[in-house]
Amino acid sequence: MEGALRAKIPRLMTRYVYSFADGADAGRELLGGKGAGLAEMTALGIPVPTGFTVSTAACVEYMKNGRELPEGLEEEIDEHLGRLEEATGKRFGDSDDPLLVSVRSGAAVSMPGMMDSILNLGLNDVAAEGLARSTGNARFAYDAYRRLVQMYGEVVDGVDPHRFEDALDERKRARGVSQDVDLSADDLRELVGRFKELYREGTGREFAQDPRAQLERATRAVFDSWNTPRAQVYRRANEIPDDLGTAVNVVQMVFGNKGEDSGTGVCFTRDPSTGEAGIWGEFLVNAQGEDVVAGIRTPEPLDRMSGRLPEAYEQLADTLRRLEEHYREMQDVEFTVEEGQLYILQTRSGKRTAVAALRIAVEMVEEGLISREEAIARIEAAQLDQLLHPMIDPRAEYEAAAKGLNASPGAAKGRVALDADSAEERGKAGEDVILVRRETTPDDIHGLIQARGVLTAHGGMTSHAAVVARGMGKPCVAGCEALSIDLERRVASIGGRELTEEDMITIDGGSGDVILEDVDLVPPQINEDFETILGWADDVRRLKVRANADTPEDAAKAREFGAEGIGLCRTEHMFMAEDRLPHMRAMIMARGEEERRAALSELLPFQQEDFEGIFEAMAGCPVTIRLLDPPLHEFLPPLEEAESPEMAARIRALTEANPMLGTRGCRLGLLFPEIYTMQVQAIIRAALAVEERTGDAPLVEIMHPLVGFAEELRRLRELTLDTASAELEQAEREIEYLVGTMIELPRACVRADEIAAQADFFSFGTNDLTQTTLGFSRDDAEAGFLAHYLENDVLEDNPFATLDQSGVGDLMKLAIERARAVKPEIKLGICGEHGGDPKSVAFCHALGLDYVSCSPYRVPLARLAAAQAALSEAGVTAAAVGG
Repeated sequence: MEGALRAKIPRLMTRYVYSFADGADAGRELLGGKGAGLAEMTALGIPVPTGFTVSTAACVEYMKNGRELPEGLEEEIDEHLGRLEEATGKRFGDSDDPLLVSVRSGAAVSMPGMMDSILNLGLNDVAAEGLARSTGNARFAYDAYRRLVQMYGEVVDGVDPHRFEDALDERKRARGVSQDVDLSADDLRELVGRFKELYREGTGREFAQDPRAQLERATRAVFDSWNTPRAQVYRRANEIPDDLGTAVNVVQMVFGNKGEDSGTGVCFTRDPSTGEAGIWGEFLVNAQGEDVVAGIRTPEPLDRMSGRLPEAYEQLADTLRRLEEHYREMQDVEFTVEEGQLYILQTRSGKRTAVAALRIAVEMVEEGLISREEAIARIEAAQLDQLLHPMIDPRAEYEAAAKGLNASPGAAKGRVALDADSAEERGKAGEDVILVRRETTPDDIHGLIQARGVLTAHGGMTSHAAVVARGMGKPCVAGCEALSIDLERRVASIGGRELTEEDMITIDGGSGDVILEDVDLVPPQINEDFETILGWADDVRRLKVRANADTPEDAAKAREFGAEGIGLCRTEHMFMAEDRLPHMRAMIMARGEEERRAALSELLPFQQEDFEGIFEAMAGCPVTIRLLDPPLHEFLPPLEEAESPEMAARIRALTEANPMLGTRGCRLGLLFPEIYTMQVQAIIRAALAVEERTGDAPLVEIMHPLVGFAEELRRLRELTLDTASAELEQAEREIEYLVGTMIELPRACVRADEIAAQADFFSFGTNDLTQTTLGFSRDDAEAGFLAHYLENDVLEDNPFATLDQSGVGDLMKLAIERARAVKPEIKLGICGEHGGDPKSVAFCHALGLDYVSCSPYRVPLARLAAAQAALSEAGVTAAAVGG
């Protein structure tokens, strides 16, 4: 998609502005999602305000030209402004009945709340008086004007918004009221004067009285908002290109704050938390849209609108049905009712939880709106993580101290963090924190990313905190009225109890409960929609999906999640258990082969027992067992904790300057062949025992790690075959097994043809292959320079999370080509954590690997990603839907 977005922009560089009436064919790449949606709705006959869109191409040119507007843009805007005046019968800046517009951002890829908008543009001192006269509603006119001064001051000139909010709160206190709507026209007229004083104090100049100057500076401000820190953080988190730019939508203002027959709201064609069909949302009477999304007032459930504004509600319900049928997708809609007349301000594909995404996809297939293939393509593989997040243990006993709105499902616990900077710093340091705020704003995005969950005092189900948390799969409880925060003292209060940033709390985004203690959490259960989508995915994917599992418990969990085998069983983890480690240390401390074999004989039953459990959990599926890989010193204590002088001497002897590239992997097997002999014996004996008990023979794959030379594998293959043959002859039985290697060194990729002659299979160990190819120590890189590389675009992705396709990927491609040239039937897979990364899975599909392997909890993601890769290859993708 990114390439397509970039490719379309240069074609229409001489035209920058499109009216809603003639822009339906220009596409979201130029018009942005919001502009494209308004143009398309205009063509469909949906009631939308009149307006025009300044394209993303203008923004791109503005950024390229050092924040100078492109040549000819101002003239185009003037031309379209004139058309807007003709269409509405109003004049911009008119002293009697002025045309007012909103200026709204709108990128091609939805970035809710990340960029800026300004309402009521075109008001000045004279126009505000004219608006009061023409409408007969002075309160409305000055409410609109004070909002413009505040938004313009904040967005265009960077005036601290809290100064305006404090002045508003001060006025309400002076009048003894709690809601903005309780202020009179005179109150608001005086508030406009106070806001203009605050603007002058913050900028050193008077508030702009020229409407066209307001529009020009507002357009620049929206362009500039593309590069605000919060927008950049959001783009990095959601892998959105930095060079797309935002469109600017100039839209005739319609007013929800004209009285009791007016209002505004946000709604969805299905419940974004559960996916249940039916209209869902919130609205406010006598309010503008910012009041809902900013959480300034707590809104009412949308179903109450049928009693307050029945005709508008009926029209809204019909419009929502038409929009969903047209886009064939759940829609997120902003609307305003002005004196009984409905206007749709925006429609776009609605953000939703993973639970909702699955249910919506399944039910839309059942309703005949979309195909199974489209349903699979629409689910974000990474979003499935939401279903694997912890929930409160049903056996836990606790008392909720307060309750808010259940804004985003799942449970989280952590220490209180009262601002986004603190949440980010502590979260990056590994501390579990809950971001606790009066309300969140787009500027809090960096803290939201690092927090385990979010708790806010204000705002509803469509507030910023709720929408962003749902998109990230984080639990959120919003609108908790019992919560108050004193940032000066760095304390919060809930139900009369004061909390510091050392206190632990638990939130349940499914129920809205806030608990002032550490409550046990449990993994959630997979539901029927989850199984249905993954069942459909299994029908279309080519790649097999295995799991990395080292214990019978891990293997059973992997099987539960749909793993088709084990791609990596790390035997070293089995030696770390309390009852095995003494025997392992005895083996390492042995003074010769005889003592070493004696110690290994003590370990063999433990190994066999573990393998039997894994084979039984994976009955009938392949199991790849990697023989001992890490250097021996890792099983010994630190030198200062040595239990004897002999152990201290052994620790010193085994210590290496660079153990990752030292005596480990197959080098251990060649130096101490009795270690690998014992492990092969345990594997074969376990396979025979399981077959005898269950009648189902495991498909055993014995893997030698860190092979770089064909001769290494030739010798170890011989050891493996000789040992296995001896065990089978003694048992007078036969069992199928394969011998292969882990490809994790660049030389192994380059000489894959030679190594393949000794191997039945290759498994790419991409964790170490990435380290050895890039020359990066993973721990040092991620703790040091890697964050700088990612933040400054030296690298696009963390290469330990997403495969470096042009480097590591090229080596893999070379290895595959050379291996299959000498052995076409060789089995090829990947067993690094990249096997659970959707982009890496798609790359593995393109390479023609036979399987991917990842941690058990990422198996569902890999299954879906493998299906999406197959569908993408066949030309089936998730279409960009809505505005």
